[in-house]
Amino acid sequence: MDPKVIEGLKSIVGPNYVISDPEGVKPYLLDETSKNICPEPFLDVVVVKPKNTEEVSKVMKFAYNNEIPVVPRGGGTGLAGGVVPIKPSIILSLERIKEKIEVDKGNLTMTCDAGVTLGEILEHLEKNIEDLWFPLHPGDEGATIGGLAACNAGGARAVKYGVMRNYVAGMTVVLPTGEVLRLGGKMVKNVTGYNLMHLLIGSEGTLGIITEVTFRLRPKPWGTYTLVVPYEDPNKAIETVPPILRSGVIPLAIEYIEKEGIEAGEKATGEKWPVKEGQAFLMIVLEGMSEEELLSMSEKVAEICQGHGATDIFLADTRRQQERILKIRSLIYEGLKDETVEILDVGVPIASIAEFVNESRKIGEKYGMKIVQYGHAGDGNVHQHPLKTGFKEEEWREFYPDLKKEIFALARRLGGTLTAEHGIGLIKREDLLSYLSEEEIRLMKGIKSLFDPKNLLNPGKVVVL
Repeated sequence: MDPKVIEGLKSIVGPNYVISDPEGVKPYLLDETSKNICPEPFLDVVVVKPKNTEEVSKVMKFAYNNEIPVVPRGGGTGLAGGVVPIKPSIILSLERIKEKIEVDKGNLTMTCDAGVTLGEILEHLEKNIEDLWFPLHPGDEGATIGGLAACNAGGARAVKYGVMRNYVAGMTVVLPTGEVLRLGGKMVKNVTGYNLMHLLIGSEGTLGIITEVTFRLRPKPWGTYTLVVPYEDPNKAIETVPPILRSGVIPLAIEYIEKEGIEAGEKATGEKWPVKEGQAFLMIVLEGMSEEELLSMSEKVAEICQGHGATDIFLADTRRQQERILKIRSLIYEGLKDETVEILDVGVPIASIAEFVNESRKIGEKYGMKIVQYGHAGDGNVHQHPLKTGFKEEEWREFYPDLKKEIFALARRLGGTLTAEHGIGLIKREDLLSYLSEEEIRLMKGIKSLFDPKNLLNPGKVVVL
């Protein structure tokens, strides 16, 4: 990187918050995307760490005037290569922008600087606010609130509470030119012109840099129960999901997990799954405002599961039990990471989830590749881990594009989408071109050009100009 660029950045944020040496830069080059599918990052970069919106604005104006690409980075927990630099760039880390964390109980909102992590949000609410909570849990608690908004994160609790788009009420955004926008607020309704805020939610850092987020909170429930339901027949497990959703009980989460996923989670955590038997499992989380309500819902769900082939019902009603179960579920990827080619996160209509899982399994068998499936069955978003185990690298690389294409085609036939929450980023750009129409791509490119006329903000991600 040009020494003049480095000195220019130091004059904005201070010399201690600009990193240019190769070892210091290294932790900022990748995210959690599988190394088997993610391209090598470009190494000619400099990392800058502004402390507030004003400094982000100055960095963007400097980059814009000097025509230097900027890659915004939050917690680095993404799974689509969204923060990987592909040309000489400034990596703009938001890790220092985390001073503000405020709750407005009257408006049931919380306002945080973009660098505040999900874990810090949950901890603050647990310690300081008795009656409100943030119900979403997209997964890794190291993810930042800015990143959650930029990627429209979802997670297991989308069954009942939706995704980030349903919660963001307002945000502060720095445009590629350095201009600052303050969008939305704490109001519930707002139809004043085009909703630029919702355009930025899910834009994956390609249209603007989010530096502050105001989001909605919900009344805190009395408690939660977690049901672990084993099945010997995986088909029966996934086929139980629609009947549960039709029952009138709306679970906080319904997760489908195959045996290999449980074993991977146990390996990563050192914990033990509470049920030993079973080839596949449903993990059903219920929330209620009383013990009586939770018991009633649990009985109703258990009856449905047993009527659809469940071999047992395990009820976790203590916090420790539930945390252990969630930990195993949350760290399945860690246990499979080395062998995983890519995490696919196709979304299909809920009524089609059983067909999608079953047909995907057949596609894997056709190529001789094991696909471990688990995830958010309650909202039609089951994750898939195609494993390279047993193949030489040149073998799986030859047929994997065709396997993925068949899975995406299956999703499309069922009325689904090729990514439900991980995003397009870097690794699904070509897939996007074959999925959307030419007119949709033209409009997306037009939006990108309007926000970022020099194509400097996270270039090469989502759409390519």
